[in-house]
Amino acid sequence: MSAQHEAGAATIHRVVILGAGYAGLSAAIQLASRVKQGENVRVTLVNAQERFTERLRLHMTASGQRLAELSIPELLEGTGAHFERGWVTAVDVNAKTVRIDDERVLPYDTLVYALGGVADTAAVPGVEDHAYTLNSAQDAEVLADRLSRLGRGTVVVVGSGLTGVESAAEIAERHPELNVVLLGRGEPGAAMNPKARAYVRAALGRLKVEVRSGAEVVKVLPGTVELAGGESVAADAVLWTSGTRVSPLASAAGLTVDEHGRVVTDVALRSVSHPEVYAVGDAAAIRQGYGVMHGTCQGGMPTGVHAALSILRELKGKRPKPFRFGYYHTPVSLGRHDAVVQFTHPDDSPRRLYLTGRVAVRYKETVTAAPWPTWGRMKKMPASGVFWPRGGRFTRVREA
Repeated sequence: MSAQHEAGAATIHRVVILGAGYAGLSAAIQLASRVKQGENVRVTLVNAQERFTERLRLHMTASGQRLAELSIPELLEGTGAHFERGWVTAVDVNAKTVRIDDERVLPYDTLVYALGGVADTAAVPGVEDHAYTLNSAQDAEVLADRLSRLGRGTVVVVGSGLTGVESAAEIAERHPELNVVLLGRGEPGAAMNPKARAYVRAALGRLKVEVRSGAEVVKVLPGTVELAGGESVAADAVLWTSGTRVSPLASAAGLTVDEHGRVVTDVALRSVSHPEVYAVGDAAAIRQGYGVMHGTCQGGMPTGVHAALSILRELKGKRPKPFRFGYYHTPVSLGRHDAVVQFTHPDDSPRRLYLTGRVAVRYKETVTAAPWPTWGRMKKMPASGVFWPRGGRFTRVREA
């Protein structure tokens, strides 16, 4: 039965948003800021902790730098959205309920699934027990404490993607007494154009990061990382940044998911099996003309905003519009004093244009710090959050 006002005159439409990352928080702020006083819409944001996880800076936290702590309730202030702290332990799409901490049940009329992803520590034996991750600020702080007590030794960063590159560079710069080894199947900066990729490699060299490409880790043991082919690398600490996985809750709930467990969506970001459920950010398999989007902040925030706009359109009896997004850059920090910004085509392929050095550092910092002023503007002017590159011909999905 739907919730009613005390007077029993009007039905309240309950929108529950699971996960307060970049996408979920964008959905909550955009939606709640657009709901006018007297409209019968209640927005509830559920997250396991009150502290916002600033994923774009976790490599800084891991190296021992102290950053400002952002409060989710404070970020929501003035919007009218309600914050519910707790772990989501089950979703019942038939009853339209969410179970929190195995003890509270939260009903919904529309659900926004934004639980995101974490490091995949299950794919390789020993990672779960012997490696550090950057899944949260607390995880990063645990690694920072370990590094501060090493004195000397070797830190192995597994994964040559952007998180691995940023983490290796940050740790090497902050802890010059440590040997930092970056292991990965691919070349650091592999998706960049050759000149930008060469700059990344040279910057890691200046920081004395040992880069080993073409390396596949098959097991992590206390003090050792074993590679395919029988070789091993001594390690006093291992940071795992290779691959991500999403929560199994969507699959367990009966939502249609892809081979990675992400919710498969239609063009408006609704679940293809349960249209009252929207999926955004890393938790969603969102198809564009160039393929399925990969998880980034630059794409995650627009998905949250679009879901909010789509919900409002549906409540007014209108059809949601298709979501379209084109990538435009890949900013990568290389410590506090260097960076590379690779500009991209909408399909994320590299353009010839890129930035390096101090200009790139300023650009990267502007991008990293952009979410909270963006949310602040959205509270006052919700329409300010609806501008992002749509990608033109790259993003058109042609119907079969």
